[in-house]
Amino acid sequence: MIQPAETVKLFNKQPEQQYAAGQVIFEEGQQGETLFGILQGEIELWVNGKVVETLFAGDVFGEGALVQPDRTRASTAIAKTDCLLAIMNQARFLFAVQQTPMFALEVLKSYSDRLRRMKHNL
Repeated sequence: MIQPAETVKLFNKQPEQQYAAGQVIFEEGQQGETLFGILQGEIELWVNGKVVETLFAGDVFGEGALVQPDRTRASTAIAKTDCLLAIMNQARFLFAVQQTPMFALEVLKSYSDRLRRMKHNL
C-alpha cells in the first residue's frame, strides 16, 4: 500500500511546499482548505500550548478541515524539522476519494495509527 502522503503528491498539480523548522503551517481555530502529506521531515501538532503529537514522513494531517462542517483547524501545526509537504485542496481530496477508494483507506489508516499512538501516550 502506498503511503497517503505519496498519494496526495500524485493527485496534486502544484509543486510541493517547503517549510523551515519552527515555521507555523496553520493555527488552531483557523479556517482550513487543504490537507497536507509529509514527504520529508517532521511536524508537531499543538493544542492549548502543548505538543500532542509528532508526525513523520508518510503521514497526512489537516484532513479535519476538509470533512468538518465548520472547516476549522483543531490544532496548530509547526514544522519540527525542515519539511517538504504535498498539499491537497478539498476538490482534489474528494476526487481522490471517489476515484481511488484505497486512498480513503490510506487516510483512515494514517488517522487511526495517529489516534492509537496518542491513546498509548495518555
